[in-house]
Amino acid sequence: MAPMGIRLSPLGVAVFCLLGVGVIYHLYAGVLSSRLAAFRQKRTVDLRELLALSLEAAVQGGREVKRIREEDTLEQRSKGKTKEGANEMLTLGDLNSHRKMYYLIKNTYPYLQVNSEEHDNSDGEATIWMRNIPSEILNKIPAGKLVPADSVTVWIDPLDATQEYTENLRQYVTTMVCVAVDGDPVIGVIHKPFTGYTAWGMVGEGGNIKPRDSYNSNNPKVIVSRSHSGRVKSFVQQAFGNNTDIIPAGGAGYKVLALLDASDEEYEKADMYIHVTFIKKWDICAGNAILKALGGHMTTLKGEEIDYSGSEKNPGGVLASVNIDHKAVVNRLPAWEESKN
Repeated sequence: MAPMGIRLSPLGVAVFCLLGVGVIYHLYAGVLSSRLAAFRQKRTVDLRELLALSLEAAVQGGREVKRIREEDTLEQRSKGKTKEGANEMLTLGDLNSHRKMYYLIKNTYPYLQVNSEEHDNSDGEATIWMRNIPSEILNKIPAGKLVPADSVTVWIDPLDATQEYTENLRQYVTTMVCVAVDGDPVIGVIHKPFTGYTAWGMVGEGGNIKPRDSYNSNNPKVIVSRSHSGRVKSFVQQAFGNNTDIIPAGGAGYKVLALLDASDEEYEKADMYIHVTFIKKWDICAGNAILKALGGHMTTLKGEEIDYSGSEKNPGGVLASVNIDHKAVVNRLPAWEESKN
C-alpha cells in the first residue's frame, strides 16, 4: 500500500500559516524590541557640535534682545513675585530670544531635553542650524566627543538680567546656553548682545576666555546681586570683615565674567561671586561650565556640587571662584540655611 498522506483543507493551510507566523513573531518580537531599545540607547550627540550650536543659539537670541531694546518695544509685564517678593519681569525681548534659541536647538536635536526660563504657545521657529563649526572651536577642539543623547540636558536663559534690561542697563544683559551631561555642566556659552562679545568653555578642552593673573581671597572683592545687596552684604562681611569691597551687579552671567579676563570688555573685576537667595539653574549653569573648564569652581554655599538634571531650582546659594582655595573660602562662610534666605 502506498503511504497515507496528510491533506489539509484551505482553511487548515491558513491556520497552519497563522500559527507559523505567531511562532515567528514570539521568537523575534523580543529580539526586535531589545534591538530597538539598544538603538535608542546608542543614539549619541557630539559635544563639539553642541558647543557650536549653543554659541549660534546665544547669538541669535541676543540679536532679538538687542533689537527689541533698541526699538523700545519691550512690552514689559510682571510674571509674578520671586521667592524674595520682587517683581519678576517679562519682556518681548525674553520671549523672542527664547523662540530663537529654543527652537534652533530643538529643530536640530528634537530628542534632547531643553529647559528654558521662558515658555510660549507659538508653533515655533523654522530655524535650522547649518552645522557650521566656527574655526575658533575647530582650532581649540580638533576632534568631536560623542555622549549618549539621553544623558544630556540643555539649559538656556534667553535674557539674563531682565530687570536691568528694562532699566536700560545694557552692560549686565546676557544670553546663555549650558549643556550638562549626567547633571555635570560641561559646555557654557555667555553672550553679550550689546557688544557682541561671547565667552565659551568646554570642560576638558578649555575655552576662549581665561582667568586673570591674580586673585585675593584674604581681602576679596565680592560681586553680588544688586537686587539683594543688603541681605548678602551682612553675609559677606561676616566672612571677610566689614571693610570688604562688595560690588553689586545685575545678571549671573555678568558676575561670572567679572571673575575672568574678558580683555575686550569693561568689567568691575571681582575675586569671587556670592549669591545667598534662591536662584534657578538656567541662571548659573553656563557660568558653572565655563569656570569648570578653566579649573574654577561654582558650588552651593556649603561647597556642594550643583546637579543640573531634574529640578530647575537651586536652593543652596552660590559661591563661584577661580584660582583660589575654594574649600578654604567655604570654611570661612557663616552658617547658612535656606529657610533664612
